[in-house]
This record gives sequence, structure tokens and C-alpha cells, in this order.
Amino acid sequence: MSASVFNVERLLFTPTPSDLDAIPIIFAFPNEYTVGITSLGYQLVWATLAMRSDVEVSRLFTDLHEPLPPHPELVGFSFSWELDYVNIFERLEFLNIPLRSLHRTEKHPLIFGGGPVLTANPEPFADFFDIILLGDGETLLGNFLDAYQSVRHESRSTQLRHLAQIPGVYIPSLYEVSYQSLDGEIAAIQPIDSNIPSQIQKQTYRGNILSASTVVTEKAAWENIYMVEVVRSCPEMCRFCLASYLTLPFRTASLEASLIPAIERGLQVTRRLGLLGASVTQHPEFDELLNYLTQPNYDDVRLSIASVRTNTVTEKLARTLAQRDTRSLTIAVESGSDRIRKMINKKLENEEIIQAIINAKTGGLQGMKLYGMVGIPGEELEDVEATIELMKTLKKVAPGFKLTLGCSTFVPKSHTPFQWFGVNPDAEKRLKLLEKKLRANGIEFRPESYKWSVIQALLSRGDRRLSYLLELVRNYGDSLGSYRRAFKELRGKLPSMEYYVNQNWDLDQVLPWQHLQGPLPVMTLKKHLLDSF
Repeated sequence: MSASVFNVERLLFTPTPSDLDAIPIIFAFPNEYTVGITSLGYQLVWATLAMRSDVEVSRLFTDLHEPLPPHPELVGFSFSWELDYVNIFERLEFLNIPLRSLHRTEKHPLIFGGGPVLTANPEPFADFFDIILLGDGETLLGNFLDAYQSVRHESRSTQLRHLAQIPGVYIPSLYEVSYQSLDGEIAAIQPIDSNIPSQIQKQTYRGNILSASTVVTEKAAWENIYMVEVVRSCPEMCRFCLASYLTLPFRTASLEASLIPAIERGLQVTRRLGLLGASVTQHPEFDELLNYLTQPNYDDVRLSIASVRTNTVTEKLARTLAQRDTRSLTIAVESGSDRIRKMINKKLENEEIIQAIINAKTGGLQGMKLYGMVGIPGEELEDVEATIELMKTLKKVAPGFKLTLGCSTFVPKSHTPFQWFGVNPDAEKRLKLLEKKLRANGIEFRPESYKWSVIQALLSRGDRRLSYLLELVRNYGDSLGSYRRAFKELRGKLPSMEYYVNQNWDLDQVLPWQHLQGPLPVMTLKKHLLDSF
């Protein structure tokens, strides 16, 4: 892709001219431009950097880049998808920067990273970063840059020690991890001396003005879309859900101060609008927002909406979306079993799911995509059968309506009550059972690869010892077989793959992210876990 793609960008902010002595920064997204520019997080950080006069920022993707400074002081990565670590390695090599922070010298830039992957569990990747920013960028990024400015001309070691004092700024090299044995559990995670904080607190932005696109382009994966964040986090708190637990508390954008001004700004440059959030329809003024968007002057707007809560799918919502060029909606039901839904704290009854499908069809939508999950802790075969029965019932109540079940395997996520559980090896068979039974009934089934779930679980629960494994796997390819081969090669130097992926962990063992404080303390997560069973 040619660098001329930058010429078709329509900016919704005004970059500030850089001072003569501005900090030269490269801000990278470890994937192609079309993917990176569709990330709202990447857009926001880039705009924040570009609006600071004390910074000169250049963007870097895997397929193209803006003119890069010959001597950058900071190189940042927005890290949204686990397997993109391979592209981080490749981009560091492209810039002639050693992969491991340990091998970098005074002549190298400081490498910082942020985004959902690193905020959840940075440990498998910790040795490749000098600095990790944990949490929401709204205040964290500015505090980090201001702190860097004050030690800009000091030694690398002085810079890192100073930055370690800033809330939410994690300097992995200043923490020592000890193990009960080379291939055993973690014994302790300690700062290297008493001047370094023993805990790093994830930073949470608590304002009511949430984010919106800073750039619109036809070259984005979602062409010409303008995105508006309606809510952040999710009030449901399903016990396995990282999107809820890691981002608490649930915050809603003010209709008057945030949503309407943002929408009006965006619709001046495009007629395609995306409403984002884990639970968009649970915004307390969602009905008013819907009324606003049904005004005649917005008749030509194409509207898409992220996953919605099942019991908020009304006929009115379906009709509005159908009139705005949306063909289907996505709802997360997790399971057709009432028992399982109670265990995971999914406050939802089968009747509500049936009603949502009826409302969607009556309102003029053409289909509905449901998200399910197998291998949830405590799940039995009859719970999977219950999901099959639910899908068959939905097909009966809405003939001619396109139903799709997307299904993943439960993966333990840090900072959630289910972080101590492993992946159920029976999940693969259960996906195959669903596939066989649903396809026989003419229901489209889209399973997420079980093998990918295993890799996800490994990275989700990994500790620093995995860094050596990741370097090896990179040379073998990203298949599950490659990971198994690397484990074999490193046998005795780290625990087995089953330890990270399938084992249920002891409630009292030291977790790889023990020194990183999420929104809820561990004692609260344990209480939520015990409430499940």
C-alpha cells in the first residue's frame, strides 16, 4: 500500500506545529494500516500526541509509515491483539532496536506500549518493553509525557526510575520475579529496591466525555466509518469477562456534552456512524439517542452498533437500525442453559432471547448473530444440549430469519473471577457436537478455533518465562504445533503448556500479574468466584 493513503484521511482534530526541540516519537500499530487506523484507541493516542507542541510524532504500520525521525527518543506500540507480538518484533528489527530491553543502550529509544493486551497481562511481553502504560490513556498519556520531559536529558536508568513513580506507568525491569523452581510456580514478584512502588495501579478515566474518531478514511477496514464510544465497561459483570471486570466502573457518555456534539461533528465528514461499547443499549439515555438519530436529516446515515444486551432489543431499535442500512444485530447469550447463565452471572432468561429474535424480525432486520461459549467452568454435556435446543426454538419462532451462532471456548482472563480456571480440554468435542447438530437443523454455526483459544489462554495467563518461547515460536510459525515444539525445546526451563492452559490454579498462588492492581482487589474477585457455585 502506498503512503499516499495518508492523503485521503479526513482529520477531525487540528495537529499542533511542533516546537524546535520537540520529542521525536514513533507511534506504531503492529499490523497493516487498514487495521490500525480502524482502532479507536490508536486514533486517540495519535491525535493526543499530534496536538502536543512538545512532540513530533510519526506513524508506523507493518505496510507503510510516515517519514521517520533518524533518532527517535520514544517508540510506542498500541497492542490490541495478542498474536501481533510477532509484528512488534519485526518492527523493532526494522528500526534496528534490540528486542529485549536488557540489550538496549543509551543510544536506543525507550520502547513503550499500551492497549488492551498489555493492560490485561503484560508479563509474557514484559521483557520486550522498557515502559508499559496500564489503563485508560486520557490522563495517563499526558502524565507519562510530562514526566519524561522532566528527565529527557538524563541517563536511561534515571529516566526509568523517575517514570516508575507515575501512577499507571509500569517499568518491568525494575521488578524481579523469583520462581519456586525453573519450571515451577512463581514464588514472589518484588521491586528491585524500596524506592520503586510494590504495586502499579491501572488508571481509570472517570469523566463523562468519552472518545470518538479523530480520523475518517476510505482506507480503514470499516470504510469511512466515524466511531463514537457510547459506554465504557459493562454493568453485567459476567464472571469470565475481561471487557467488564478490567474496565470497571461502567461509565456512560453524556448525551448533551459528549454524544450529540461528537455525532454532529462526525456526520459533517461521513454518513457512516458506528456506536461503540460493550453494552451500548444500556446507556440510560439510549432511547433519547435513538430518537435523535431518527430525525429526517439523518435518513441517509448508515448506522452500525456494537453488541447489545439481549433484553434491550426492541421493535423500535430493530426498525431504526433496519432503516439505517443495518441488516443484523449481535447479542451475547453465552449458553442456552439457565444453570450456566446463573453461574456466570448472565442475567438473562430464554424467554428474553426468544422475544429479542421476534422483535428483531418484526422490526425489519434480516438476521441475528448470537455469541455462545463452551467449556465454561461447571458446564456439563446437557448444558451444551440446552444451547442446541434454544437455537432450534429460535428457528421455529422466526422462520425465514437468518440465525448464526458464533461460539468460542472459555479462556481464563486476568483480573476476572474465573482467572484461576483452566481451559476445558473437552471444549473441542463440544464445538464439534454443536456444529453437527446445528448444521443438521439449517442453523449457521461459526466456531472460533479451539487451537486459537489454547494460544490465547497461554498468553492470557503467561509469565515472563514465556518471552523465550515467543522468540522461538516466531521462527516456527503461529500454529499450535509451533508452540508445542517450542515448549519441548525449553523443557525444564518453564512449566508445561498444560500448566498455563488447562490447570486450575490454587486460589493462594502468586499470579503473574499479582503486582498489577486492576479495578477490583483479589479478595473481591475470590468472593465473586465463590458466589458462582
